[in-house]
Amino acid sequence: MLALPLYPESKDSIATAVAAPRSVRLSFTDRCDLACIYCRPHRRDGYVEAPLELDAWKTMARALVASGVRRVRITGGEPLLYGRVVEAVAFLSSLGIDDLALTTNATRLAKLASPLRAAGLQRLNISLDTLHQQRFFSMTRGGDLSGVLRGIEAAGAAGFVGTKLNTVVVRGENDGELREITEWAWARGITPRFLEVMAIGEGAKLADRVVTGREMRDRLSDLIADEPLTVEPERGPARYVRSRRDPHLRVGFITGTSDTYCKGCDRLRVSSDGTFRPCLATSDGVSAADAARAGEEGDVRARLNEAWAKKPDGEIWKGCTEPEAADLSIRSIGG
Repeated sequence: MLALPLYPESKDSIATAVAAPRSVRLSFTDRCDLACIYCRPHRRDGYVEAPLELDAWKTMARALVASGVRRVRITGGEPLLYGRVVEAVAFLSSLGIDDLALTTNATRLAKLASPLRAAGLQRLNISLDTLHQQRFFSMTRGGDLSGVLRGIEAAGAAGFVGTKLNTVVVRGENDGELREITEWAWARGITPRFLEVMAIGEGAKLADRVVTGREMRDRLSDLIADEPLTVEPERGPARYVRSRRDPHLRVGFITGTSDTYCKGCDRLRVSSDGTFRPCLATSDGVSAADAARAGEEGDVRARLNEAWAKKPDGEIWKGCTEPEAADLSIRSIGG
Protein backbone atom coordinates (compact mmCIF):
# COMPACT_ATOMS: atom_id res chain seq x y z
CA MET A 1 0.00 0.00 0.00
CA LEU A 2 2.75 2.44 0.93
CA ALA A 3 6.01 2.77 -0.90
CA LEU A 4 9.20 4.34 0.34
CA PRO A 5 9.03 7.84 1.85
CA LEU A 6 8.51 10.53 -0.74
CA TYR A 7 10.85 13.09 0.75
CA PRO A 8 14.39 13.15 2.09
CA GLU A 9 14.24 13.80 5.81
CA SER A 10 16.65 15.01 8.43
CA LYS A 11 17.65 12.38 10.99
CA ASP A 12 15.73 14.15 13.77
CA SER A 13 12.46 13.75 11.88
CA ILE A 14 12.41 9.98 12.31
CA ALA A 15 9.88 9.08 14.99
CA THR A 16 10.43 6.39 17.57
CA ALA A 17 7.99 4.15 19.38
CA VAL A 18 6.03 5.83 22.16
CA ALA A 19 5.03 3.90 25.27
CA ALA A 20 2.34 6.32 26.50
CA PRO A 21 0.42 9.30 25.12
CA ARG A 22 2.15 12.65 25.42
CA SER A 23 -0.23 14.54 23.18
CA VAL A 24 -4.03 14.58 23.25
CA ARG A 25 -6.72 16.15 21.10
CA LEU A 26 -9.87 17.08 22.99
CA SER A 27 -13.06 17.39 20.97
CA PHE A 28 -15.37 19.42 23.21
CA THR A 29 -18.06 19.35 20.53
CA ASP A 30 -18.65 17.47 17.30
CA ARG A 31 -20.82 20.32 16.00
CA CYS A 32 -19.61 22.46 13.13
CA ASP A 33 -21.03 25.44 11.29
CA LEU A 34 -19.42 24.42 7.99
CA ALA A 35 -19.72 21.27 5.89
CA CYS A 36 -16.43 20.98 4.03
CA ILE A 37 -16.51 18.62 1.08
CA TYR A 38 -13.77 16.32 2.45
CA CYS A 39 -15.27 16.14 5.96
CA ARG A 40 -19.09 16.06 5.96
CA PRO A 41 -21.67 14.83 3.45
CA HIS A 42 -24.02 17.70 4.34
CA ARG A 43 -25.06 19.89 7.26
CA ARG A 44 -27.62 17.41 8.61
CA ASP A 45 -25.43 14.38 9.23
CA GLY A 46 -26.26 14.18 12.95
CA TYR A 47 -24.44 14.91 16.19
CA VAL A 48 -23.53 13.13 19.43
CA GLU A 49 -26.57 12.98 21.71
CA ALA A 50 -24.77 13.09 25.07
CA PRO A 51 -21.55 15.15 24.92
CA LEU A 52 -19.56 15.66 28.11
CA GLU A 53 -20.23 18.73 30.23
CA LEU A 54 -17.39 20.92 31.48
CA ASP A 55 -17.11 19.31 34.93
CA ALA A 56 -16.58 15.94 33.27
CA TRP A 57 -14.01 17.48 30.94
CA LYS A 58 -12.14 18.83 33.95
CA THR A 59 -11.93 15.34 35.43
CA MET A 60 -10.80 14.04 32.06
CA ALA A 61 -8.10 16.70 31.78
CA ARG A 62 -6.74 16.13 35.28
CA ALA A 63 -6.50 12.40 34.57
CA LEU A 64 -4.74 12.98 31.27
CA VAL A 65 -2.13 15.25 32.82
CA ALA A 66 -1.61 12.80 35.69
CA SER A 67 -0.99 10.11 33.06
CA GLY A 68 1.79 12.11 31.44
CA VAL A 69 0.07 14.16 28.77
CA ARG A 70 2.01 17.41 28.19
CA ARG A 71 0.46 18.78 25.00
CA VAL A 72 -3.23 19.48 24.43
CA ARG A 73 -4.95 20.59 21.27
CA ILE A 74 -8.61 21.52 21.37
CA THR A 75 -10.45 20.38 18.26
CA GLY A 76 -13.96 19.67 17.08
CA GLY A 77 -16.15 19.76 15.15
CA GLU A 78 -15.63 23.46 15.57
CA PRO A 79 -14.45 24.10 19.14
CA LEU A 80 -15.59 27.73 19.21
CA LEU A 81 -19.18 26.47 19.05
CA TYR A 82 -18.67 25.02 22.53
CA GLY A 83 -20.34 27.56 24.79
CA ARG A 84 -17.79 27.30 27.61
CA VAL A 85 -14.65 27.11 25.49
CA VAL A 86 -12.97 30.12 27.15
CA GLU A 87 -13.60 28.66 30.60
CA ALA A 88 -12.29 25.29 29.42
CA VAL A 89 -9.11 26.91 28.07
CA ALA A 90 -8.55 28.71 31.36
CA PHE A 91 -8.84 25.44 33.27
CA LEU A 92 -6.46 23.60 30.95
CA SER A 93 -3.98 26.46 31.20
CA SER A 94 -4.06 26.17 35.00
CA LEU A 95 -2.81 22.58 34.78
CA GLY A 96 0.65 23.70 33.69
CA ILE A 97 0.88 21.70 30.47
CA ASP A 98 3.70 22.50 28.06
CA ASP A 99 1.62 23.35 25.00
CA LEU A 100 -2.02 24.39 24.70
CA ALA A 101 -3.35 24.95 21.20
CA LEU A 102 -6.67 25.08 19.38
CA THR A 103 -7.72 24.28 15.83
CA THR A 104 -10.55 26.42 14.44
CA ASN A 105 -12.23 27.36 11.19
CA ALA A 106 -12.15 30.96 12.54
CA THR A 107 -15.79 31.74 11.79
CA ARG A 108 -16.21 32.88 15.43
CA LEU A 109 -12.65 33.88 16.14
CA ALA A 110 -13.19 37.62 15.69
CA LYS A 111 -15.10 37.75 18.99
CA LEU A 112 -13.19 35.07 20.84
CA ALA A 113 -9.53 35.66 19.95
CA SER A 114 -8.84 38.11 22.78
CA PRO A 115 -10.75 36.15 25.48
CA LEU A 116 -8.99 32.94 24.46
CA ARG A 117 -5.60 34.60 24.60
CA ALA A 118 -6.36 36.07 28.02
CA ALA A 119 -7.49 32.63 29.23
CA GLY A 120 -4.08 31.15 28.43
CA LEU A 121 -4.38 29.70 24.94
CA GLN A 122 -0.88 29.60 23.47
CA ARG A 123 -1.31 28.79 19.80
CA LEU A 124 -3.82 28.59 16.97
CA ASN A 125 -4.17 26.40 13.92
CA ILE A 126 -6.64 27.90 11.47
CA SER A 127 -8.31 25.89 8.73
CA LEU A 128 -8.66 27.82 5.47
CA ASP A 129 -8.82 26.14 2.08
CA THR A 130 -9.18 29.12 -0.25
CA LEU A 131 -8.89 32.89 -0.39
CA HIS A 132 -11.78 33.26 -2.87
CA GLN A 133 -15.30 33.82 -1.58
CA GLN A 134 -17.22 31.79 -4.16
CA ARG A 135 -14.86 28.84 -3.88
CA PHE A 136 -15.01 29.07 -0.08
CA PHE A 137 -18.82 29.07 -0.24
CA SER A 138 -18.71 25.98 -2.46
CA MET A 139 -16.06 23.99 -0.55
CA THR A 140 -17.70 24.65 2.83
CA ARG A 141 -21.27 24.38 1.54
CA GLY A 142 -22.35 27.86 2.49
CA GLY A 143 -19.51 29.42 4.51
CA ASP A 144 -18.67 33.15 4.58
CA LEU A 145 -15.00 33.86 3.90
CA SER A 146 -15.12 37.45 5.13
CA GLY A 147 -15.92 36.37 8.69
CA VAL A 148 -12.99 33.96 8.68
CA LEU A 149 -10.60 36.65 7.46
CA ARG A 150 -11.80 38.96 10.23
CA GLY A 151 -11.11 36.17 12.71
CA ILE A 152 -7.57 35.73 11.44
CA GLU A 153 -6.97 39.47 11.72
CA ALA A 154 -8.33 39.44 15.27
CA ALA A 155 -5.98 36.59 16.22
CA GLY A 156 -2.99 38.66 15.19
CA ALA A 157 -4.30 41.69 17.05
CA ALA A 158 -4.82 39.57 20.17
CA GLY A 159 -1.14 38.67 20.21
CA PHE A 160 -1.15 35.13 18.89
CA VAL A 161 2.17 34.22 17.27
CA GLY A 162 3.30 31.04 15.58
CA THR A 163 -0.14 30.62 14.01
CA LYS A 164 -0.41 27.93 11.36
CA LEU A 165 -2.81 27.83 8.43
CA ASN A 166 -4.12 24.40 7.42
CA THR A 167 -5.21 24.02 3.78
CA VAL A 168 -6.59 20.73 2.48
CA VAL A 169 -5.66 20.66 -1.20
CA VAL A 170 -8.31 19.20 -3.53
CA ARG A 171 -7.54 18.78 -7.20
CA GLY A 172 -9.92 20.80 -9.34
CA GLU A 173 -10.92 23.01 -6.42
CA ASN A 174 -8.10 24.96 -4.76
CA ASP A 175 -4.93 23.33 -6.07
CA GLY A 176 -4.20 26.41 -8.15
CA GLU A 177 -3.95 28.57 -5.01
CA LEU A 178 -0.84 27.15 -3.35
CA ARG A 179 1.36 30.08 -4.26
CA GLU A 180 -1.31 32.66 -3.43
CA ILE A 181 -2.04 31.12 -0.03
CA THR A 182 1.66 30.80 0.78
CA GLU A 183 2.41 34.44 0.00
CA TRP A 184 -0.73 35.62 1.83
CA ALA A 185 0.16 33.66 4.96
CA TRP A 186 3.80 34.72 4.96
CA ALA A 187 2.78 38.37 4.69
CA ARG A 188 0.88 37.94 7.98
CA GLY A 189 3.52 36.02 9.88
CA ILE A 190 1.55 32.78 9.50
CA THR A 191 3.01 29.42 8.47
CA PRO A 192 0.98 27.77 5.70
CA ARG A 193 0.59 24.01 5.79
CA PHE A 194 -0.83 22.01 2.91
CA LEU A 195 -2.61 18.73 3.61
CA GLU A 196 -3.34 15.85 1.32
CA VAL A 197 -6.96 14.73 1.21
CA MET A 198 -7.19 11.73 3.54
CA ALA A 199 -9.42 8.78 2.69
CA ILE A 200 -11.42 9.07 5.92
CA GLY A 201 -15.18 9.34 5.53
CA GLU A 202 -16.06 11.88 2.85
CA GLY A 203 -12.41 12.18 1.92
CA ALA A 204 -12.51 8.62 0.60
CA LYS A 205 -14.88 9.83 -2.13
CA LEU A 206 -12.18 12.22 -3.34
CA ALA A 207 -9.47 9.62 -3.90
CA ASP A 208 -9.06 10.68 -7.52
CA ARG A 209 -8.57 14.31 -6.47
CA VAL A 210 -5.63 13.90 -4.10
CA VAL A 211 -2.71 16.24 -4.71
CA THR A 212 0.35 14.62 -3.17
CA GLY A 213 2.84 16.46 -1.03
CA ARG A 214 5.46 15.84 -3.67
CA GLU A 215 3.36 17.61 -6.29
CA MET A 216 2.60 20.48 -3.93
CA ARG A 217 6.28 20.94 -3.24
CA ASP A 218 7.08 20.89 -6.95
CA ARG A 219 4.50 23.59 -7.58
CA LEU A 220 6.16 25.79 -4.96
CA SER A 221 9.72 24.97 -5.98
CA ASP A 222 10.65 28.55 -6.86
CA LEU A 223 9.45 29.77 -3.43
CA ILE A 224 10.91 27.10 -1.17
CA ALA A 225 14.45 25.85 -0.58
CA ASP A 226 15.73 22.65 -2.11
CA GLU A 227 16.49 20.93 1.20
CA PRO A 228 15.34 17.99 3.32
CA LEU A 229 12.07 18.48 5.15
CA THR A 230 12.17 18.60 8.94
CA VAL A 231 9.64 18.25 11.73
CA GLU A 232 9.02 20.31 14.82
CA PRO A 233 9.83 17.91 17.68
CA GLU A 234 6.65 16.88 19.52
CA ARG A 235 4.48 19.10 17.31
CA GLY A 236 2.71 16.64 15.07
CA PRO A 237 3.32 15.08 11.65
CA ALA A 238 3.86 18.19 9.50
CA ARG A 239 7.20 18.42 7.72
CA TYR A 240 8.59 21.82 6.86
CA VAL A 241 10.83 23.46 4.31
CA ARG A 242 12.16 27.02 4.40
CA SER A 243 11.52 29.88 2.03
CA ARG A 244 14.21 30.59 -0.54
CA ARG A 245 14.19 34.29 0.25
CA ASP A 246 13.83 34.24 4.03
CA PRO A 247 14.87 31.27 6.18
CA HIS A 248 12.50 32.42 8.91
CA LEU A 249 9.53 31.65 6.65
CA ARG A 250 8.40 28.06 6.14
CA VAL A 251 5.83 25.89 4.41
CA GLY A 252 4.54 22.66 5.95
CA PHE A 253 3.22 19.50 4.30
CA ILE A 254 1.04 16.83 5.89
CA THR A 255 1.03 13.65 3.83
CA GLY A 256 -1.45 11.31 5.42
CA THR A 257 -2.21 9.56 2.13
CA SER A 258 0.97 9.31 0.05
CA ASP A 259 3.45 8.96 2.91
CA THR A 260 1.87 8.08 6.22
CA TYR A 261 3.38 9.01 9.57
CA CYS A 262 1.95 6.42 11.96
CA LYS A 263 5.27 5.17 13.32
CA GLY A 264 6.00 6.75 16.67
CA CYS A 265 2.64 8.52 16.98
CA ASP A 266 2.14 9.73 20.57
CA ARG A 267 -1.33 11.13 20.01
CA LEU A 268 -4.60 10.18 21.67
CA ARG A 269 -8.01 11.65 20.89
CA VAL A 270 -10.97 12.16 23.19
CA SER A 271 -14.28 12.48 21.35
CA SER A 272 -17.03 14.77 22.55
CA ASP A 273 -18.87 11.79 24.08
CA GLY A 274 -15.88 10.94 26.29
CA THR A 275 -14.43 8.12 24.19
CA PHE A 276 -10.68 7.64 24.10
CA ARG A 277 -9.65 7.00 20.50
CA PRO A 278 -6.08 5.84 19.84
CA CYS A 279 -6.18 6.64 16.12
CA LEU A 280 -8.14 8.92 13.81
CA ALA A 281 -8.37 6.19 11.18
CA THR A 282 -9.93 3.39 13.21
CA SER A 283 -13.23 2.91 15.03
CA ASP A 284 -11.48 1.40 18.07
CA GLY A 285 -12.12 3.28 21.29
CA VAL A 286 -12.78 3.02 25.01
CA SER A 287 -15.43 5.14 26.73
CA ALA A 288 -14.45 7.01 29.87
CA ALA A 289 -17.65 9.06 29.97
CA ASP A 290 -19.19 7.50 33.08
CA ALA A 291 -15.94 7.74 35.04
CA ALA A 292 -15.45 11.37 33.98
CA ARG A 293 -18.99 12.35 34.94
CA ALA A 294 -18.54 10.66 38.31
CA GLY A 295 -15.30 12.55 38.93
CA GLU A 296 -13.31 9.31 39.16
CA GLU A 297 -9.88 10.27 37.87
CA GLY A 298 -8.41 6.84 38.65
CA ASP A 299 -11.05 5.12 36.55
CA VAL A 300 -10.48 7.59 33.72
CA ARG A 301 -6.77 6.74 33.79
CA ALA A 302 -7.60 3.04 33.67
CA ARG A 303 -9.75 3.60 30.58
CA LEU A 304 -6.93 5.64 29.06
CA ASN A 305 -4.47 2.78 29.55
CA GLU A 306 -6.96 0.38 28.03
CA ALA A 307 -7.39 2.60 24.99
CA TRP A 308 -3.65 3.17 24.55
CA ALA A 309 -3.15 -0.59 24.46
CA LYS A 310 -5.29 -0.53 21.31
CA LYS A 311 -2.92 1.88 19.59
CA PRO A 312 -2.17 0.40 16.15
CA ASP A 313 1.38 -0.68 15.41
CA GLY A 314 2.68 2.10 13.21
CA GLU A 315 5.13 -0.27 11.53
CA ILE A 316 2.17 -2.15 10.06
CA TRP A 317 -0.80 0.19 10.32
CA LYS A 318 -0.90 2.91 7.67
CA GLY A 319 -3.58 5.27 8.92
CA CYS A 320 -6.14 6.60 6.48
CA THR A 321 -4.90 4.30 3.72
CA GLU A 322 -6.48 1.38 5.60
CA PRO A 323 -9.89 0.34 4.15
CA GLU A 324 -11.86 0.82 7.39
CA ALA A 325 -11.00 4.52 7.50
CA ALA A 326 -13.48 5.21 4.71
CA ASP A 327 -16.39 4.36 7.05
CA LEU A 328 -15.45 6.91 9.73
CA SER A 329 -16.17 10.59 10.37
CA ILE A 330 -13.29 12.94 11.09
CA ARG A 331 -15.71 15.43 12.62
CA SER A 332 -17.28 13.00 15.07
CA ILE A 333 -13.98 11.39 16.13
CA GLY A 334 -12.27 14.71 16.65
CA GLY A 335 -9.91 15.39 13.76
